[in-house]
Amino acid sequence: MKLQFEANQQFQLDAVAAIVDLFDGQPQGAPEYSIIRTEGAGLGALFAGQELTELGVGNRLLIGTERLGHNLRAVQARNEVGSTTVRLKPDTTDTRQPDTAGTREPDTTGEPVPIEGWDLFDVPANAARQCPHFSVEMETGTGKTYVYLRTIFELSRRYGFQKFVVVVPSVAVREGVLKNIEVTRDHFRACFSNPPFEHFVYDARSVNRLRQFAQSTTLQILVINIDAFRKNFSGTEAELKSNVIYKETDKLSARKPIEFVQAARPIVIIDEPQSVDSTGKSREAIKALNPLCTLRYSATHRTAYNLVYRLDPVRAFEQRLVKQIVVGSAAAQATANDAFVRVEKVDYKNGIKAMLRIHAQTARGPGEKVLNVKQGDDLYARSGERVAYKQGFSIAEICAEPGREFVRFGSGLVLRLGEEIGGLRDEVWRAEIRQTVQHHLEKELELQGRGIKVLTLFFIDRVANYRDYDGDAKPAPGKFAEALEAELAERARDPRFQSLDWLKLPADRVHNGYFARDRKGTLKDTRGDTHADDEVYDLIMKDKERLLSLDEPLRFIFSHSALREGWDNPNVFQICSLREMASERERRQTLGRGLRLPVDQNGVRVMDDSVNRLYVMANETYEDFARALQTEYEQDCGVTFGTLPLTAFARLSRLVGDRARAIAADEARAIRDALIAQKMLDAEGRIQPAFDPKREGFSLELPEASDDIRAPVIDLLSSYQIERHIRRERDGRTNRVDRQARLSPEFATLWDRIKPTTCRVEFETEKLVARAADAVRAMSTIAAPSIRITSAQVSVRNGGVAATAARVHNEDAVFTGPLPDIVAYLQNETELTRSTIVRILKDSGRLKEFFVNPQRYMDQVAAILKSELHRLLIDGKGANDRRQEHEGLPRAANP
Repeated sequence: MKLQFEANQQFQLDAVAAIVDLFDGQPQGAPEYSIIRTEGAGLGALFAGQELTELGVGNRLLIGTERLGHNLRAVQARNEVGSTTVRLKPDTTDTRQPDTAGTREPDTTGEPVPIEGWDLFDVPANAARQCPHFSVEMETGTGKTYVYLRTIFELSRRYGFQKFVVVVPSVAVREGVLKNIEVTRDHFRACFSNPPFEHFVYDARSVNRLRQFAQSTTLQILVINIDAFRKNFSGTEAELKSNVIYKETDKLSARKPIEFVQAARPIVIIDEPQSVDSTGKSREAIKALNPLCTLRYSATHRTAYNLVYRLDPVRAFEQRLVKQIVVGSAAAQATANDAFVRVEKVDYKNGIKAMLRIHAQTARGPGEKVLNVKQGDDLYARSGERVAYKQGFSIAEICAEPGREFVRFGSGLVLRLGEEIGGLRDEVWRAEIRQTVQHHLEKELELQGRGIKVLTLFFIDRVANYRDYDGDAKPAPGKFAEALEAELAERARDPRFQSLDWLKLPADRVHNGYFARDRKGTLKDTRGDTHADDEVYDLIMKDKERLLSLDEPLRFIFSHSALREGWDNPNVFQICSLREMASERERRQTLGRGLRLPVDQNGVRVMDDSVNRLYVMANETYEDFARALQTEYEQDCGVTFGTLPLTAFARLSRLVGDRARAIAADEARAIRDALIAQKMLDAEGRIQPAFDPKREGFSLELPEASDDIRAPVIDLLSSYQIERHIRRERDGRTNRVDRQARLSPEFATLWDRIKPTTCRVEFETEKLVARAADAVRAMSTIAAPSIRITSAQVSVRNGGVAATAARVHNEDAVFTGPLPDIVAYLQNETELTRSTIVRILKDSGRLKEFFVNPQRYMDQVAAILKSELHRLLIDGKGANDRRQEHEGLPRAANP
């Protein structure tokens, strides 16, 4: 298969133009129009954007800072992005004040825009100069790498810039860049009339290649990992000695390899700058390359210097540039019977302690609660004396050693970080695999005959869950692989799926795992950034086209969560994360591996909305997933849902004749001011409750000149509204007692009217037993614990991230744990005697349902007993009414 690329996607052309137009005024690059003579140098004619240096040929900028600033202002105004540095997240290494909203108004003063950049000393020129930064923000899956590669070719064609360095944060991204260069080679040659170019990866064993990079007059692309040249700035003598790029070598005539990069004065492209130059040492290392400028590309900038183009998640989803999202969830229902414990975190900063999630007793019954515990704590006491934790759940040991974190309990049970017991966890992950397989097979049937391969990706934390080894290091399927094979075997017998030929193959041929290996070939857990991971990334990228072929039976892929960023195959239609989504960017990272639009067997992108849906099986409800995803978008991208920047009003238009004309900036400001005055927006542009077009009697007043576009204004605000299901539960304020009010005569008069009383209650035990037994007999059936499977369509719009339930069903789970002491539990809840409780349970005839779901049975019976007691108290109350003076109430003097 050969992937095909569309040359005329407007959003990508706009992103390319945003960079290329910054250099407007630079002489055209074609040598036939702008030749620089270099007689005697042996280099032939140079482009206008090139300059001969001592060690080779470097890029040369011929326009001044003032012209560059005017170009920057024009590009930002055209693309409606902020006119100065946009700070989306705090940067502790930078003390400048952020533009927190990322929505500054376009500069309309006509003055040059201040250009953010580094001051550096240009060694080849022996002069100080500035290295400006320019940022492009593009949502994951929209072709960020394609865009900056095309930008390289366009800058070369237009201005003659020929030296480029692509700095990447990791091996995974590096392999992705190399693969993109390989698969787009023919495409770019066709777009740019077959220009000669070379690309290579920096290798400390082949530093001679840097001489060729410096001296060539043709387009050169160097790809380098930040770790390959950052060590010189980390300060240790060992690292300084080990970093070849900064050491003089006889291979380069006693020159340092870095000097040849400096001589080229490259345009440095930083892929994922939030990971590449996030520290002062990294920035110093990049400055040492002597960049002409830096072009920074990311979906999640920490600091978007001189932002020139933005394609945020909202625009990407609205323009159907990525797959739409369907979220499935598997959550245990009605299960609080077992001793559930999950190790969430282990910390040693303020004494060694662990964060555990357990089932604790609350006023509304047992529910999940997160506790911080230390050695010696007892979960029986910390849980509100829940019987399930009575034996063996004291904290015997907490190990906080990084990589070995665990909690050992008095019973000898050891739980490592992220592990859990109880809570139907095994049943939940089995349900997750079952549902993911079901969706995969349904997708296969849906796309049958269309030449579109369907892939499913499972992310796991521990290799042993996929591939286990016995004492002789012989491999065996782990529990996840066994569950997948069992599900596939069952589906193979289903008549609905008989047309899927690959389902008849041995199950182990349709799934595989991509993990690092040790020297013996054994799969192992890694962080994702070690040398052992290199071959895994290489395999992933080499297998990319093979996996897209229908002739390849492999459909189900297991990968370590640490390797997540290496996976971006376009035909991933299902993602199942068999772990908790705990990190603040986890949902977005997970989605990023499957957002790209799929391709068919001819390598052509599929633009069918009914096909382009990504199913994500999450460990949380779809409402929680949507809410957390929205938070991640807001934190990562500066996309503030429910907030209208001034630029949004500037997009309003009215018909003039038969043409739509945008309103003027002054009118846009007047409309926004009118909305603020009517309290429909606040000063920051956030939509307020007063804007409710569905409310009876709603009216919106606009300046007279804008009255004709009232409906478009209402539509604009409505498109930015946050869905109502995301709301603040309480305002967080603390109520305090007003002591002066308690001392007032009015309060004393009120207190006198309350008349506190003491009561004596009489009722017969036989009557209670009979009534309570009848009520228990009539209670609703006790259902078994179940796994609720939910699928939902997730929409990302200006108004926020919304989830709409599409399908819900439950699967029963069989309770197999130890039974709690029901009599002790009910005695504690009701204060009745044991003999009375036993009689009620026996007489009710419903005791057998206790074994189906013990906790649900106990809670329901306890509620009935309390209700019957309350009724008897009312019926049998004898009031001994006597006035009492509240001992704590100060008396107020009569006026």
